[in-house]
Formats: sequence, structure tokens, C-alpha cells
Amino acid sequence: MTDVDFLIIGSGAAGLSAALYGARSGLDTCVLDESVSGGQAVQIDSLENYPGVFPAVSGTVLSNSMRTQAEAFGARFVQAAVSSIDKKGDFFYIKTSREEFRAYSVLVASGAEHKTLGVEGEREFFGRGVSYCAVCDGPFFRGKTVVVVGGGDSACTESLFLSKLASRVILVHRRAEFRAQKVSVDRVMSAPNIQVRLNTVVKKITGGDAGKNGGGVSGVILSAPDGSAEETVSADGVFIFAGMKPRTQLIDFLKKDIGGYIVTDESMATAVPGLFCAGDIRSKPLRQIVTACSDGAVAAFSAEKYIDSLKRGESK
Repeated sequence: MTDVDFLIIGSGAAGLSAALYGARSGLDTCVLDESVSGGQAVQIDSLENYPGVFPAVSGTVLSNSMRTQAEAFGARFVQAAVSSIDKKGDFFYIKTSREEFRAYSVLVASGAEHKTLGVEGEREFFGRGVSYCAVCDGPFFRGKTVVVVGGGDSACTESLFLSKLASRVILVHRRAEFRAQKVSVDRVMSAPNIQVRLNTVVKKITGGDAGKNGGGVSGVILSAPDGSAEETVSADGVFIFAGMKPRTQLIDFLKKDIGGYIVTDESMATAVPGLFCAGDIRSKPLRQIVTACSDGAVAAFSAEKYIDSLKRGESK
């Protein structure tokens, strides 16, 4: 078993920020994540709204810099999947795919994952034309036609990114208006090769037989939200940005809001003493890299105070 002061689950912006603040304050800090550092940020091609970072850099560049900075102050990173979190007395016991950890305090910053449409063809053609990451897969569709599904900031910004690669982008949104920020919507509406289809849903994703030359997406069937007015549109790829679902499996026992996000106080504390949440998993009005970093910094500060109180209590 490995003993640490402060254990962080997740290495997105919130986890990386917490790792920096925790390690810099003198806590023995360890970060666990089963994937690469950066979380959702690695999907951002050009980060324009992070204060002080100008000209814009990619989310990957910023994330790598944040990790290097945290490591410079002593934070350790372990690639492992976490299977459970238990608390006994003053300690948390965390089981992973590699080893078990014991910690005074735990921060869950596991983020959120993409919601699916749940339509026919979505699962079948995942990786063969269906994608949830334009930065990852966009270059495969140079000069081709792609469909983007969604009406929020991600759908708009990813459509703009894809418009630089694809010859034609069809942006489909089920409502009459976008939920994205006005600046993003204005850019989408003025892009010459982006066609906007409002009050429209994807009913089915069509394609070829995987056994025949690795057949992929060939198009989509669009319709009105009530299922009427079906239309078949040819396309080489479908990018889905239908919202996010918080990864709360490890802490489902905690209080959540109506959207399934974990409720904390302003110190990022949950109802369990020593257990904190930060970033996209947490209930809050705005989910951006800058707010995730703020959450992580506050969580680490709160964890330091909590751990200090425990250790002072032990020494008496």
C-alpha cells in the first residue's frame, strides 16, 4: 500500500491545477488517471479564452505545461484506473488497477464524458466515421462532407475547426436556437462552408458493411424532431457534441443536482469530510478550463487545511 497526503483522481485542468497547488504547499501529492493528462482540454485546437495565454495555444500544449509545472513541485502521476474509494477512520483507501493507496484527503476530478445520440448506426460506425473529437479525427476528413450534431459551444467551435478541413460542414441542432455563446454562433453563421440545419435531428447514421473494405459512414437520415419530413443526406463523417455526462460512478452516494453533477460548497467540499470534487464533475453554472483550474486550486487549499488539522490532532 502506498501512503500519500493528497490523492487526486483525474488529470484534467482541475486535477492538474490541484496537483500544482497541493505539491507546492508541501503535500505529498499523487494524481491517478487511466488516460493521458489533459481531459477534455486535449480536444481544443485553439484555446482563445484562457486569460493571459495569448496568442492562443492548443489544449494539449497548455495541459502538458500544467503537468510539467506540477511535477516540478513534486507531484507524482500514476496511470491507473480507480475501482473504489472507501473511508475508514481518518484515512481514505483507494483501490486501483495497479495498487492500493491510503490518503488523508481525496479530490475527485474525473470530469465528464460525451453523451451519445442513441440512434441506429452510432455505435456500429464509431471509429469508422462517427467521432466525438474533431481535433482527434478531423484531419481524416479533409475535402469531405461531415455532419456535426449539437447546439452548444462545443458543437459550434468544433464545426469551425472542421470547416478548415472539410469541404462542407452540416451543423444539425434539434432546437430553433443555439445554446452557444453569441461570438461562436456568429462565426458559424458567417462561415461559407457551414450549413446550419435547425429544428432537425439525426434519425439514423448509414454506412457500408465493415466486412467490405472496412466500410464506414455514408450519410445520415435527418428529420424534424417529431420524426416527420425524413431526408437522406450524404456524408463521410458524423461528429457528435450532444452534451456531457459527469463521471460520478465512484461517488454515486454523494448529493447531486438535477443534471447529475456533484453538489459541493464553495471550498469544493462534499458531505464526506476530506473528500472534495472539482471541475466538470461539480455542479456549477460555467464549465470552462479557467473555472476548472479555479476549482482545483480551491480544492487543494481546502485539502491542505483539512490535512493539517488531522496531523495536528494526531500530534497531540
